[in-house]
Amino acid sequence: MEIATSNIIKSDAGRDSGKLFVVTSTDGEYLWLVDGKSRKVEQPKRKKRKHVAFVAEGTTRLAQKIQHGEHITNSEVRRALAEFREDIQMDQEG
Repeated sequence: MEIATSNIIKSDAGRDSGKLFVVTSTDGEYLWLVDGKSRKVEQPKRKKRKHVAFVAEGTTRLAQKIQHGEHITNSEVRRALAEFREDIQMDQEG
């Protein structure tokens, strides 16, 4: 699966290994990632594609805002990732 803007990914390498991020933009082999907490919208993390794993396609209001180039906030990113974690947890429980 090709990783695109607004997708949710998991870091596979580095200090942030295992953390979930939202892709705010792509540039060749690099992705710009935010999680709203340690990596804010104002200073996204640049990471190589080979060091991340695709988790889910962004389908939330946040994903639509990112795709249309609208301003997003750190709280929106945190909320979207929290909702995604809850969905995953509910799927695993039952």
